[in-house]
Amino acid sequence: MASRLNPYITFAGDARQALEFYQDVFGGTLNLNTYAEFGQRDTPLADKIMHGMLEAPNGFTLMAADTPTGDHRPGNNISVSLSGDDDAELRGYWDKLSADASVAVPLEKQMWGDVFGMCTDRFGITWMVNIAGEGR
Repeated sequence: MASRLNPYITFAGDARQALEFYQDVFGGTLNLNTYAEFGQRDTPLADKIMHGMLEAPNGFTLMAADTPTGDHRPGNNISVSLSGDDDAELRGYWDKLSADASVAVPLEKQMWGDVFGMCTDRFGITWMVNIAGEGR
């Protein structure tokens, strides 16, 4: 397997719901492993996600887990960037991600010539979508 770069996001107990939401956005195969599956059956973490991975058909990969420490600061530890030149595909992702989100920058043409938007979704994750302008 080739090396890849992908975000790994920690959640405060709702990793399953977040990954299921992202699967709805991007499609693909979702694999979830709980803390119970790794030997923590009789703990409050038993049904929480120790490791989850979403692999979308286009090559996107997200990994996530519920933090076992309780030290969680949503949105402060990660931003996820989606970029490319497929306008329809990227606008589709934006439409789903920005629904029920806090939009910091509307998806529109920017001074550098690309279409860009930034929002924080209902799980506290900041998403940046950049659609390359013509000729890029």
